Amino acid sequence: MSVILWILAVILIVAGVVALLRRQVLWGVVLIVVGLIVGPGAWGIGL
Repeated sequence: MSVILWILAVILIVAGVVALLRRQVLWGVVLIVVGLIVGPGAWGIGL
């Protein structure tokens, strides 16, 4: 399960960075924050 969360988090964060590069700041920040929440780490939900 943690591998799936890692993959999902990486995809969300990369999508957020791409959105920031396209000058979609709000959408990029939201994707990065959601990626940090989903991914295992300091903000991980621990599933």
